[in-house]
Amino acid sequence: MKILKWGFIGCGEVTEKKSGPAFSEVEGSEVVAVMSRELRKARGYAERNGIGKWYSDPQELIDDPDVNAVYIATPPSSHATFAIMAMRAGKPVYVEKPLAASYEDCARVNRVSEETKVPCFVAYYRRYLPYFQCVKNIVLSGRIGKVMNVQIRFAVPPRELDYANPGNLPWRLQPDIAGGGYFYDLAPHQLDLLQDMFGVIIEANGICANRGGLYKVEDSVSACFEFENGLPGSGSWCFVAHESAREDSIELIGDKGMLSFSVFDYKPIVLQTSTGREEIAVSNPPYVQYPLIKNVIEHIQGISVCTCTCVSATPVNWAMDRILGKF
Repeated sequence: MKILKWGFIGCGEVTEKKSGPAFSEVEGSEVVAVMSRELRKARGYAERNGIGKWYSDPQELIDDPDVNAVYIATPPSSHATFAIMAMRAGKPVYVEKPLAASYEDCARVNRVSEETKVPCFVAYYRRYLPYFQCVKNIVLSGRIGKVMNVQIRFAVPPRELDYANPGNLPWRLQPDIAGGGYFYDLAPHQLDLLQDMFGVIIEANGICANRGGLYKVEDSVSACFEFENGLPGSGSWCFVAHESAREDSIELIGDKGMLSFSVFDYKPIVLQTSTGREEIAVSNPPYVQYPLIKNVIEHIQGISVCTCTCVSATPVNWAMDRILGKF
């Protein structure tokens, strides 16, 4: 069995709570180095987690002979650059979502992965969680019949950080770093789940607005889209809503029933058919990225196949860029 020795580029909150520990829990995998632009931060992370090496230069980490796989957990604007650096060094990559800050950058990653024959995986981990596996199994079972329409509804109040000085806004509200606003950060998970169930989105259009005036990027988005199987869908996202409007739901409307579920809150799945209403509660593992990370590691080891690749992730960016009017 090939032993994977991971180097982390970026060691922020996501690696502490969602992903980092999972790399050491999977057999044949360990974390040997971390990198942050602030060496002090990298060293602190390494010492807290028993990791032997730390860097402030991503190229030094990639060139480390002890590192044979790279996890990229930086903001989206640097994903493509670091992924390409790692693949050209012959080292498989696992990248946080979205794959990049634009569809064009996704295409660059795909080209290099094909040229080098080095795999690149993307952290659309919700596909692999028991909660969403349950949703997909219900759809495939035919319990709601043929799916006729898909509706995404998401609304949240502003966060305290959104009221910050314009020069001190979080990176998720800086389009040159994030690719867009909160839509570009949160919608990828929703769109990826739907494309995993219904195929890629082949048409998408949107109307974007800034209604709250708290920052420059869009805070309200409405969109319509079509999947390759002809299924129509729509979505609305509002990041400046009143608390009373808070919502996190996707509804799958079939000709025999309806299925509704949340993407971020993991509220009980609701199945409604002619036989009545059923609520289904499903638990997820403590480290939510563990099932996908395990699959990625086993893919690299030649044990199984992971389909959550840069190629499968790219249509998400295409749809988002279309909705935001980037092309």
